[in-house]
Amino acid sequence: MSTQNMTNGEVDVYLDYDEAISGYDPVIGLETHVELGTHSKMWCGCSTNFGADSNTQVCPVCLGLPGSMPVVNRAAVESTIRIGLALNCTIAEWCRFARKNYFYPDMPKDYQISQYDEPLCFDGYLDVTVETPDGPQVVRVEIERVHMEEDTGKLTHAGGATGRIHGADYSLVDYNRAGIPLIEIVTKPVTGTGRLAPEVARAYVTELRNVIIALGVSDARMEEGSMRCDVNLSIAVPGAEWGTRSETKNVNSLRSVERAVRSEIERQASVLNSGGRVIQETRHFHEDTGRSTSGRSKEQAEDYRYFPEPDLVPVAPSREWVDELRATMPEMPAVKRARLQAEWNINEFELQSLANAGAIELVEATIAAGVDAAAARKWWTGELLRVANDTGVDLDSLSVTPADIKQVEALIASGSLNDKLARQVFDGLINGEGTVDDVVAKRGLAVVSDDGALLAAIDEALAAAPDVAEKIMSGKIQAAGAIVGAVMKSTKGQADAAKVRALLLERLGVSE
Repeated sequence: MSTQNMTNGEVDVYLDYDEAISGYDPVIGLETHVELGTHSKMWCGCSTNFGADSNTQVCPVCLGLPGSMPVVNRAAVESTIRIGLALNCTIAEWCRFARKNYFYPDMPKDYQISQYDEPLCFDGYLDVTVETPDGPQVVRVEIERVHMEEDTGKLTHAGGATGRIHGADYSLVDYNRAGIPLIEIVTKPVTGTGRLAPEVARAYVTELRNVIIALGVSDARMEEGSMRCDVNLSIAVPGAEWGTRSETKNVNSLRSVERAVRSEIERQASVLNSGGRVIQETRHFHEDTGRSTSGRSKEQAEDYRYFPEPDLVPVAPSREWVDELRATMPEMPAVKRARLQAEWNINEFELQSLANAGAIELVEATIAAGVDAAAARKWWTGELLRVANDTGVDLDSLSVTPADIKQVEALIASGSLNDKLARQVFDGLINGEGTVDDVVAKRGLAVVSDDGALLAAIDEALAAAPDVAEKIMSGKIQAAGAIVGAVMKSTKGQADAAKVRALLLERLGVSE
């Protein structure tokens, strides 16, 4: 039974997920922020390049100096419209910006230019597919709005143990990111998902990321913060009104989105089962524990004192402009998947497995590099996916490229590697041991193909098991597997098993 710390509404022990979901229905809402890949910032001409020295990509506008005047970035508006079209939104014929007043230590103006009740895009949806015991299930996630705003600067808290402001000796601020075009995509409450809520959340963010990348409007690199997600969640007894929601901020990987939803269902169920009440608050997700901790309470409604931004004119995209942008839309991921399913001759389950693993683009790129489709799927959804799951990273974060797989497959085809040795090559690549050739050389992974060496290993194995040799010569050829296995073991898996078998039968004067 979970216990509750009544001073902060936390629980010491979380309920098991199955127990938590059996008594409560979840409602999820996802707010996804996407930094647009424009060359300049939202209101000025400063560069948006990632990784520059701190405070070197700033000007009076993005520093909020008195007298500076913002100007809307046309490319950012175009990108936002394209996102809205991809998400089946209505594109507003007229919208405007608003000032959101709040204490932003990392926003030099001390307010944010955003959109409030008049967004550029609204009332859309995105269909996602999740696996169920009864097969793939399509879930429609409705989009409330897609609106434009600006990103904040970046704070670095120094001198503490956690990297957070609490306990830090001082904080440093880098304004390079301040003013970068930021798009917020807000879903309507997603209900009726039941125990599939974590999977639906991950599938939605995965599909949204695929859409963003397909549009070419952002690199959507969650590990760099160019795409991040706030997870809103509440639970309630079936049939009751929605419960109090929490907001887990800045979740920065697809895997963590799923874990954050699952963890928060477990936590809130534990609070309610132990007689406490869920507090409306922001929370911080911790990758190492898979749990979240309290941020700040939001039980009192925030008064951001929105009012129309006086320094910017409204945006009124013409229907002709919207239609021009519609004509430039690329093939959307769902349409692409249907095409690839036919081209690769795989069933819906296999395709969905690729999608769930985040492997479709990787497999496609590997095939484009010259690798057989079956081999490309085998490596990305087999060994490499296992490593990604074991290490808790997304598949595309592994340091293995389509070119690497092409080189490994070429070595297999030439007889220089087998599948077992190839797995060791991938392990070396992931561990940063250099190129494919470097790993093969450093680990001594080349297949033993010299007949003399193989015959010596065969003779040694036969001498150790004379009874097996007699069985083979008496016609029980299946017994050859024991000798082949012994040779593979003595050569540390570096022999060609088929060649060993052929040499063994030849040695014993036995034919298939």
